[in-house]
Amino acid sequence: MSEHEIAPAPRAPRKNIEETAETKFPRGLVVRLFAYLVAGHVFAGFLYLLFAVGGK
Repeated sequence: MSEHEIAPAPRAPRKNIEETAETKFPRGLVVRLFAYLVAGHVFAGFLYLLFAVGGK
């Protein structure tokens, strides 16, 4: 290494796995997923009701 080259900077230690963004879902995604699940089940229940009433 010559005197004009810059040594690589030392890396900062990694945070705990609980603190990294890879382990957490964004809050908006969780809310949207919950809403889709609820809406999907309500729609499926409505279709079931239609077929149950129509089958009698």
